Amino acid sequence: MTTTASSRSTAESPVIDPVDSAPEPYFPPPSEAPRKTVRVLPFSAPFGWLAAAWRDLVSQPGIAAFYGVAFTIMAVILSAVFRNSPEYTMTIASGCLLVGPFLAMGLYEVSRRREAGITPTLGSSITCWDAHLPSMAMLILVLMVLELLWGRASLVVFAVFFNTGMPSTTGVIQAVFNPENWEFVAAYTVVGGAFAVLVFATSVVSIPMILDRDTDAISAAITSIEVFFRNVAVMVLWGGLLTGLLVLGMLLPWHTGLLVVGPWLGHASWHAYRGAVLWPEAETPPEAAENAAGPGDRSA
Repeated sequence: MTTTASSRSTAESPVIDPVDSAPEPYFPPPSEAPRKTVRVLPFSAPFGWLAAAWRDLVSQPGIAAFYGVAFTIMAVILSAVFRNSPEYTMTIASGCLLVGPFLAMGLYEVSRRREAGITPTLGSSITCWDAHLPSMAMLILVLMVLELLWGRASLVVFAVFFNTGMPSTTGVIQAVFNPENWEFVAAYTVVGGAFAVLVFATSVVSIPMILDRDTDAISAAITSIEVFFRNVAVMVLWGGLLTGLLVLGMLLPWHTGLLVVGPWLGHASWHAYRGAVLWPEAETPPEAAENAAGPGDRSA
């Protein structure tokens, strides 16, 4: 009886095909990364960005004046601290790095609205960051960490070449312009240049992208770095233009040149992003698409 039952059980049990028992193939989920195209830019692109930015500036002189005054006050405070208490310069620079991106985003909002056919207002530019606060906070935290590491590396360079403690402003200038200290100048330039390139590459289009697409900070920073390394020559030219214009703006008494240069470069940074990063037409932001249509289309 037992043998018969065992035989019946064996006969009724299905034969498992090794092919049928194989696990289902794994298909990775679709990427959630922004579907953008990073363009290869012509060498003349930065001059086009500056021209478009100037049109934005002259179209909204009142808004530009507000942000120009803000940038000028920041520069005056930073210069005063550097002259009188250079040991606190990095602290004040960190504060400027915290406030600066929010001011710049206001200018990006003005350019974005003009591009979308929306009338810019000062109120909308001041509060445009509130919908993007998590991404902005994360990106600014990354930039502040890089800036603090930059400051620490600078102190290490000073410690290696000098043993006189924290130098005064006069000491810094004398050390930089003394031909006998060429090794210190070379080391300081290499270290400072490396951090400057890293900060610039991370931020060149990341903040405008956060405003435009509400992406996370990591995606925006990666896109910005991709833009930099795909267009190294153009980005070096763009960085040189930014630096040169800022220096010219700060050479005037009380840095009053920043009243114009600051907003101008803010608008230009938006156009740099729009020129470097191309999005599919199907992914046009709803607000821009709504305003691109005529009044008759919206009423329908």
